[in-house]
Amino acid sequence: MSIWWSLHLRREAASVPLARRLLIGTMETAGVDPEISYDLSVALGEACANAVEHGGSATPGGSSEAYRVTAYLDGDKCRIEVTDSGPGFAPGLARIQDIRPARADAEQGRGLCLIRELADHVHIGARPGRGGTVVRFDKILKWKEDPSLLTA
Repeated sequence: MSIWWSLHLRREAASVPLARRLLIGTMETAGVDPEISYDLSVALGEACANAVEHGGSATPGGSSEAYRVTAYLDGDKCRIEVTDSGPGFAPGLARIQDIRPARADAEQGRGLCLIRELADHVHIGARPGRGGTVVRFDKILKWKEDPSLLTA
Protein backbone atom coordinates (compact mmCIF):
# COMPACT_ATOMS: atom_id res chain seq x y z
CA MET A 1 0.00 0.00 0.00
CA SER A 2 1.19 3.48 -0.79
CA ILE A 3 -0.34 6.65 0.71
CA TRP A 4 0.95 10.21 0.66
CA TRP A 5 -0.41 13.59 1.59
CA SER A 6 0.88 17.12 1.85
CA LEU A 7 -0.35 20.06 3.92
CA HIS A 8 0.42 23.73 3.55
CA LEU A 9 -0.06 25.11 7.09
CA ARG A 10 0.01 28.55 8.65
CA ARG A 11 2.79 29.11 11.17
CA GLU A 12 0.39 28.96 14.10
CA ALA A 13 0.46 26.68 17.13
CA ALA A 14 -3.01 25.34 16.23
CA SER A 15 -1.58 23.74 13.08
CA VAL A 16 0.58 21.28 15.03
CA PRO A 17 -2.20 19.05 16.43
CA LEU A 18 -3.95 19.11 13.05
CA ALA A 19 -0.90 17.60 11.36
CA ARG A 20 -0.49 15.03 14.15
CA ARG A 21 -4.15 13.95 13.97
CA LEU A 22 -4.02 13.54 10.19
CA LEU A 23 -0.88 11.39 10.48
CA ILE A 24 -2.36 9.21 13.24
CA GLY A 25 -5.61 8.78 11.30
CA THR A 26 -3.75 7.81 8.15
CA MET A 27 -1.63 5.26 9.97
CA GLU A 28 -4.57 3.85 11.88
CA THR A 29 -6.49 3.40 8.62
CA ALA A 30 -3.47 1.68 7.04
CA GLY A 31 -3.15 -0.69 10.01
CA VAL A 32 0.12 0.60 11.47
CA ASP A 33 0.97 -0.49 15.01
CA PRO A 34 -0.21 2.22 17.47
CA GLU A 35 3.21 2.52 19.16
CA ILE A 36 4.87 3.35 15.83
CA SER A 37 2.05 5.79 15.02
CA TYR A 38 2.51 7.50 18.36
CA ASP A 39 6.31 7.78 18.00
CA LEU A 40 5.97 9.31 14.53
CA SER A 41 3.23 11.69 15.65
CA VAL A 42 5.40 12.97 18.51
CA ALA A 43 8.34 13.44 16.11
CA LEU A 44 6.04 15.24 13.66
CA GLY A 45 4.73 17.46 16.44
CA GLU A 46 8.29 18.48 17.37
CA ALA A 47 9.22 19.21 13.74
CA CYS A 48 6.05 21.26 13.24
CA ALA A 49 6.60 23.17 16.50
CA ASN A 50 10.11 24.06 15.30
CA ALA A 51 8.73 25.27 11.96
CA VAL A 52 6.12 27.39 13.75
CA GLU A 53 8.66 28.92 16.11
CA HIS A 54 11.75 29.23 13.92
CA GLY A 55 10.48 28.90 10.35
CA GLY A 56 9.94 32.58 9.61
CA SER A 57 11.73 34.52 6.94
CA ALA A 58 14.92 36.26 7.93
CA THR A 59 13.89 39.29 5.89
CA PRO A 60 11.03 41.61 6.80
CA GLY A 61 8.04 41.06 4.55
CA GLY A 62 9.29 37.65 3.39
CA SER A 63 6.80 34.88 2.72
CA SER A 64 7.11 33.22 6.10
CA GLU A 65 3.54 32.65 7.10
CA ALA A 66 3.38 28.97 6.16
CA TYR A 67 5.23 25.69 6.27
CA ARG A 68 4.65 22.36 4.54
CA VAL A 69 4.23 18.85 5.93
CA THR A 70 4.41 15.85 3.61
CA ALA A 71 3.99 12.24 4.71
CA TYR A 72 4.65 9.13 2.64
CA LEU A 73 3.61 5.64 3.71
CA ASP A 74 5.13 3.32 1.17
CA GLY A 75 5.45 -0.39 1.81
CA ASP A 76 7.01 -0.86 5.23
CA LYS A 77 8.37 2.68 5.63
CA CYS A 78 6.96 6.07 6.58
CA ARG A 79 8.84 9.21 5.57
CA ILE A 80 7.86 12.64 6.85
CA GLU A 81 9.18 16.01 5.68
CA VAL A 82 8.58 19.37 7.33
CA THR A 83 9.76 22.33 5.25
CA ASP A 84 9.84 25.98 6.29
CA SER A 85 11.15 29.23 4.86
CA GLY A 86 13.13 30.41 7.87
CA PRO A 87 16.78 31.39 8.09
CA GLY A 88 17.94 27.77 8.48
CA PHE A 89 20.64 26.46 10.77
CA ALA A 90 24.00 28.04 11.41
CA PRO A 91 26.75 26.48 9.26
CA GLY A 92 27.98 23.26 10.86
CA LEU A 93 24.76 22.61 12.80
CA ALA A 94 22.69 21.22 9.97
CA ARG A 95 23.67 17.62 10.72
CA ILE A 96 21.48 15.73 13.14
CA GLN A 97 24.49 14.19 14.87
CA ASP A 98 25.70 17.72 15.73
CA ILE A 99 22.54 18.57 17.67
CA ARG A 100 23.16 18.37 21.40
CA PRO A 101 20.50 17.96 24.10
CA ALA A 102 19.37 21.04 25.97
CA ARG A 103 20.42 21.64 29.56
CA ALA A 104 18.26 19.84 32.11
CA ASP A 105 16.70 23.11 33.30
CA ALA A 106 16.02 24.50 29.80
CA GLU A 107 12.42 24.93 28.69
CA GLN A 108 13.22 24.42 25.00
CA GLY A 109 15.75 22.68 22.80
CA ARG A 110 14.72 19.04 23.00
CA GLY A 111 12.71 18.70 19.77
CA LEU A 112 15.43 17.61 17.35
CA CYS A 113 16.88 15.22 19.94
CA LEU A 114 13.43 13.64 20.37
CA ILE A 115 13.04 13.27 16.62
CA ARG A 116 16.46 11.61 16.46
CA GLU A 117 15.43 9.11 19.17
CA LEU A 118 11.98 8.32 17.74
CA ALA A 119 12.86 7.90 14.06
CA ASP A 120 15.16 5.44 12.32
CA HIS A 121 16.81 8.00 10.03
CA VAL A 122 16.86 11.79 10.29
CA HIS A 123 18.15 14.41 7.89
CA ILE A 124 18.21 18.16 8.39
CA GLY A 125 19.15 20.35 5.47
CA ALA A 126 18.64 23.56 3.62
CA ARG A 127 15.59 23.91 1.43
CA PRO A 128 16.92 23.66 -2.12
CA GLY A 129 17.03 26.96 -3.99
CA ARG A 130 14.83 29.03 -1.69
CA GLY A 131 16.29 29.05 1.80
CA GLY A 132 14.69 27.58 4.86
CA THR A 133 15.00 24.17 6.44
CA VAL A 134 13.85 20.66 5.61
CA VAL A 135 13.56 18.16 8.46
CA ARG A 136 13.10 14.69 7.00
CA PHE A 137 12.76 11.52 9.03
CA ASP A 138 11.60 7.99 8.44
CA LYS A 139 10.76 4.86 10.35
CA ILE A 140 10.21 1.24 9.45
CA LEU A 141 6.57 0.39 10.08
CA LYS A 142 5.12 -2.47 12.09
CA TRP A 143 1.56 -3.59 11.56
CA LYS A 144 -1.34 -4.31 13.88
CA GLU A 145 -2.00 -7.98 14.42
CA ASP A 146 -5.71 -7.54 13.78
CA PRO A 147 -7.10 -10.22 11.48
CA SER A 148 -10.05 -7.96 10.58
CA LEU A 149 -7.68 -5.78 8.56
CA LEU A 150 -6.88 -8.70 6.30
CA THR A 151 -10.49 -9.26 5.31
CA ALA A 152 -11.43 -5.62 4.65
